[in-house]
Amino acid sequence: MKKTTIHPPHPPTRLKASGPLKFIIRKMKQEDIKEVHRLINYFANQGEMLARSLKQLYEGMRDYFVVEKDNEILGCGSLHLIWGDLAEIKAVAVKERYQNQGVGKALVKTCLKEAKDLEIKRIFLLTNKPQYFQRLGFKTISKASLPKRIWGECLNCSKFPDYCDEVPMMKI
Repeated sequence: MKKTTIHPPHPPTRLKASGPLKFIIRKMKQEDIKEVHRLINYFANQGEMLARSLKQLYEGMRDYFVVEKDNEILGCGSLHLIWGDLAEIKAVAVKERYQNQGVGKALVKTCLKEAKDLEIKRIFLLTNKPQYFQRLGFKTISKASLPKRIWGECLNCSKFPDYCDEVPMMKI
């Protein structure tokens, strides 16, 4: 019989990015949702990611991490369990003035650590910035290799199916 391990909630992770920027990463709280909504939809309006409704954020609140510095949300990202040993990293967004300072990388690494803690072996994402995620160890894969159930959100996208520019990637 396999031993069941119960993982405690993640305490805030104190991380130091390269350079002077210091921040913490923690699970999203209810009071963060409106700011995260604005952040994600700012980039969605530029065509860089899928929009998220407040309803989606409230329902998925336990999936999300935020990066915070001096009570300001700098970025967000989520790890969403799909099935068994498969999870998706979603909605990674960092305010423009904090990009290229290690915030996004720290978010992705936090999601990967949570996946490891949960014994999830396959982590994928859909992105229009594959070069960024290649530097973090992700490899491009075929869309057909992913289960059909992951395309649920895509049905609401104006680019689906003919103009989709997102690249599926898997952590190898």
